[in-house]
Amino acid sequence: MSAEAAWTVYILASGHHGTLYIGITNDVRKRLEDHRAGRGSKFVSRYKVFRLVHVERFASPLEAIAREKQLKNWHRDWKVELIEKENPDWSDLSGLNFGR
Repeated sequence: MSAEAAWTVYILASGHHGTLYIGITNDVRKRLEDHRAGRGSKFVSRYKVFRLVHVERFASPLEAIAREKQLKNWHRDWKVELIEKENPDWSDLSGLNFGR
C-alpha cells in the first residue's frame, strides 16, 4: 500500500480466538493508545480487547468505511479466517510501522 494510504480498518482481539472489535481510524497509533488508556470504545474497555490482530490500509475514508461495514456484517468464522490468513498466531501487530 502506498504512503498516501492513511485510513486503517483494524481488528482488535482480547486474546487468541477471543472477543473481537472492528474499528476505523486515520491514526492507528493514537487510536490504540486511546483504547488502551480507556478513552476509546466502552466495549473495548469492558472486554479488554487490546491486541491488534489485523490491519487493512486504504487511501480514502469512503473505502475504509465500506470495508469496516462489510467486516462488521461478516460471520465470526469469516473474521477468524481473515485474521489467521495473515496472522495465524494472533500476534499483537501494534509494533508495526503504520506511517502515521
